[in-house]
Amino acid sequence: MTSRHLTKTLRLLTLLVLTLAAAGANAQRTSAAAAPRFNGQAAYTLTQQLLQVAPKRFNGSPGHAKAEEFIKQHFTAEAAKGNFETDTFTASTPAGLQTMHNFIVRYPGKKDGVIVLASHYETNYPLRDIEFYGANDGAATSALLIEIGNVLRAHPPEGYSVWLVFDDGEEAVKEWFANNGKDNTYGTRHLAAKWSQDGTLGKIKAFLVADMIADKDLNIDYSENSTPWLLDILKVAAKNTGHSANIFKYKEAEEDDHLPFAQRGVPILDVIDAHYGPTTDATPDGYHHTAQDTLDKISAKSLQISGDLFLEMIRLINQRP
Repeated sequence: MTSRHLTKTLRLLTLLVLTLAAAGANAQRTSAAAAPRFNGQAAYTLTQQLLQVAPKRFNGSPGHAKAEEFIKQHFTAEAAKGNFETDTFTASTPAGLQTMHNFIVRYPGKKDGVIVLASHYETNYPLRDIEFYGANDGAATSALLIEIGNVLRAHPPEGYSVWLVFDDGEEAVKEWFANNGKDNTYGTRHLAAKWSQDGTLGKIKAFLVADMIADKDLNIDYSENSTPWLLDILKVAAKNTGHSANIFKYKEAEEDDHLPFAQRGVPILDVIDAHYGPTTDATPDGYHHTAQDTLDKISAKSLQISGDLFLEMIRLINQRP
């Protein structure tokens, strides 16, 4: 081959390599643009809006009804498709019979099975006479689920169906272990029993609970009464998203909305940061269930981290055989 031909061949090869590289970069950008992305700032804004509309959301209050309307108005598209369900039930509580409502939003997938993401939206009934707003405890995680719904609406599930559950009555009406130990988790206890009877329970691949995970100083607990393989999934999700520093500083069992499903054999994960604010003699649980649980104690950054973790866990659960 002459030097002229060699030079021409090298130019053609260089051009080919550059073309392929550009095509690869474009494909990567297109893939990145199409990938589901959670918006922590949007979730923070939704939290702020919910607190403005319904600062106190204890059962039977005007704020509780307004919170329900706030949730519903963000899922009119799903309701139009028949994918929004209001699950109304009557609970026997230490304060008498109370009407409660769970909301289930369904995003159909392509695989047979369901991943459920759940969070309670009401505030604490015994604290109804103080300025308890529950910014982290109920409002922020409701906003997190709404923003995840925005992601799923734009990017329908390719794997299992994803259901969002806004459950009612997680908080005690008198105290957690009153009512023969059942003054708690009214909404998820009702839903677990209902889904056990109609066969839905057997379709659930994972039941994930979001609770108090907008804390500015975010560190999600290693919840010892969660399913081990889902704790492993959370660890991998944290590594994949660069959030390993925000999990597993503390290790303890939690009393939360996952328990009614755990008792029926469903794989469960309680995603919770139970260490919220400084502990003192006056506030042994930090800001939890005090008037200090306000918007300034949470952050868009923590909501971003939590949203990233949930979307990555959905992806990883779908990869399991």
